Amino acid sequence: MEYFVYILYSKLKSEFYIGYTSNLEERIIRHNQKSKGFTGSVNDWELVYKETFTQKELAIQREKVIKSWKSSVKIKELIGGNM
Repeated sequence: MEYFVYILYSKLKSEFYIGYTSNLEERIIRHNQKSKGFTGSVNDWELVYKETFTQKELAIQREKVIKSWKSSVKIKELIGGNM
């Protein structure tokens, strides 16, 4: 099974969201359905970056590393764009 660490971006919120999942397409759909939670208030989340892992534990570790940065500058460097 494959696991993905992904970064979404919302123009409306001007925010990044970092997560991990084993079903990336379904997860993006769920993020774009208006609901409770951080991503639920808007529905314009776009995938801007992903990494693929064969072990869930490695995906979780990588997600924690990226989230620990708490820096949009470092995230922009990772995804290779200037948003």
